Amino acid sequence: MHPLPPVHVIGGGLAGSEAAWQLARAGVPAVLHEMRPGRSTPVHKGEKLAELVCSNSFRSDDAAASAIGLLHAEMRLLGSLVMRAADSHKVPAGTALAVDREGFAGAITAALQAEPLVEIRREEIADPPPEWDSVIVATGPLTSPALSQTIRALTEEDALAFFDAIAPIVHRDTIDFDVAWFQSRYDKTGPAGSGADYVNCPLDRAQYEAFVDALLAGEKVSFHDFEAVTPYFDGCLPIEVMAERGRETLRHGPMKPFGLRDPRRPGEKPYAVVQLRQDNRLGTLFNMVGFQTKLKHGEQVRIFRTIPGLAEAEFARLGGLHRNSFLNSPKLLDGTLRLKADPRLRFAGQITGCEGYVESAAIGLVAARFAAAERLGEAPRLLPATTAHGALLHHITGGHIETIDSGARSFQPMNVNFGLFPPLGAGAGRAANKPALCARALADLAAWTGAALPHAAE
Repeated sequence: MHPLPPVHVIGGGLAGSEAAWQLARAGVPAVLHEMRPGRSTPVHKGEKLAELVCSNSFRSDDAAASAIGLLHAEMRLLGSLVMRAADSHKVPAGTALAVDREGFAGAITAALQAEPLVEIRREEIADPPPEWDSVIVATGPLTSPALSQTIRALTEEDALAFFDAIAPIVHRDTIDFDVAWFQSRYDKTGPAGSGADYVNCPLDRAQYEAFVDALLAGEKVSFHDFEAVTPYFDGCLPIEVMAERGRETLRHGPMKPFGLRDPRRPGEKPYAVVQLRQDNRLGTLFNMVGFQTKLKHGEQVRIFRTIPGLAEAEFARLGGLHRNSFLNSPKLLDGTLRLKADPRLRFAGQITGCEGYVESAAIGLVAARFAAAERLGEAPRLLPATTAHGALLHHITGGHIETIDSGARSFQPMNVNFGLFPPLGAGAGRAANKPALCARALADLAAWTGAALPHAAE
């Protein structure tokens, strides 16, 4: 018998599989609980661990100019099983890293089955027993109803599964401030405001009419069958649905111009205004207020760039509306992903509020390292905030700004992107900043681990 009691990992997706592997690499036994095949989900097809249920792409592998490519490089440096399997089963995809999904899942499953410190149990966990003193919950966006109920009771949150209405987020440095300006409605100051807290993009009547036409004609995403019975979260309606209710609806809703006037153009009154609100503490990301949407991603980019001030906008995240399960992590989790209400529980993967295969695995990696340190009697070491892992963790546990507009939860899932990183400072342009941010991240991670830089950073 191993002298250390195991850490229990619930969920055998990418986050849970990576967590179990990292625990074993640290010399800590892990019990990995996966409910499939005994209980499946609406999207899983087989019983292998780390099954890819959507795309087979891990997106860009460019570690010198892409935030997701940088995350790949960092995970390789940190001994990721997910990245090892992806690299061993990659298929042609240009500069992206795409994998043979069956070979990838098979490699993950075989590696964990062969690992002496990992025990795989095929069972559903509805409520972690009290004697389990260290648990990582990595059950993803389709957490079972029974476990969801347990989590709701622990967190005192009304809902865990809901229609997640996501508004697009824009990189601040791609907004044209020759057109847009900062102002709060009627110059009012809120609890954390200055009276100039929103970016305002004005539209005249012709621009507004053309925008409404484009919304109504734009291609929409269809819901999955299993989403049909899930209620809208906080009553948020897609912007195109609001437009369908009357051509003036948006102008008297999220696009109302009242109390706003560009001080540089005192004689002009906008017919409608799109407002953007700061979304992270760094002030690098701004979300489009009230712009949750079912428009396809390509349509969003095309239509939203017709808004004055956003012609060259780059989006850290595009809008969406889909069934999701995730925690209000900045409120509920501490800096090492422990549930404040029950610190024996850690959370990892998409349930924490990250988006994407690789991001989920990365948070599983981080959660496992925290849990391993705790089990070994060591203090958990936070990764540098300048790294992709550190930036993503900061977004989940404290980098988001909670708004009080309607009492609604405003924390939303996010892919890794450069807007989450501490900025380099004034000077370099956006294109030059990306390689510099990547170089800084890999150098800081290498110093943190005491390892040599990966080849991509040399």
